[in-house]
Amino acid sequence: MKIICIGRNYAEHAKELNNAVPTEPVYFMKPDSALLTRNRPFFYPDFTKDLHYECEIVLRINKVGKCINEKFALTYIDAIGVGIDFTARDLQQKAKEKGLPWEKAKAFDFSAPVSSFIPVAEFEDMQQIAFSLKKNGDTVQDGNTKDMIFSYPAIIAYVSQFMTLKTGDYIFTGTPAGVGPVAIGDKLEAYIGEKKMLTVNIR
Repeated sequence: MKIICIGRNYAEHAKELNNAVPTEPVYFMKPDSALLTRNRPFFYPDFTKDLHYECEIVLRINKVGKCINEKFALTYIDAIGVGIDFTARDLQQKAKEKGLPWEKAKAFDFSAPVSSFIPVAEFEDMQQIAFSLKKNGDTVQDGNTKDMIFSYPAIIAYVSQFMTLKTGDYIFTGTPAGVGPVAIGDKLEAYIGEKKMLTVNIR
């Protein structure tokens, strides 16, 4: 399986990092070794001193597709969860300054905690999903997928032009404003609506 991550998909987040709002989806990859499941703790890596959380809705792909038409794109999703795209912001900044790839900053081991998944049939409107992140009990991110620049169908159609989507792939759909640093001892809790889906203790 592969993890596809959409960057800068909420205008306010792009602005808070002084990035231009994109005119087409921006995506990057994480390997399967980035996955962290079942609420396991996350161990702060020694190669960064500025680790940030980015809470995102995650789509689970349920069948193989290539060059998918937008009008059929939602049939390629069977469930929705929430995840955290951990980013070594200091390494990312150095890479951006040199025009280099972001893998060191984004694709390291366990950099993608993911919750359990909710079947799409349980959502009244898949494209208006409220989600949030608490850090040590305080809400730090509060988003809704209706504010995405690029919708699920647009993301799926775009990415599938370049690579085949396969059963079990995950798509992280972007993060709203409010990203920030974590430290050892912090506790992150991610929600879809009022339902707590994911807990990550930083050790």
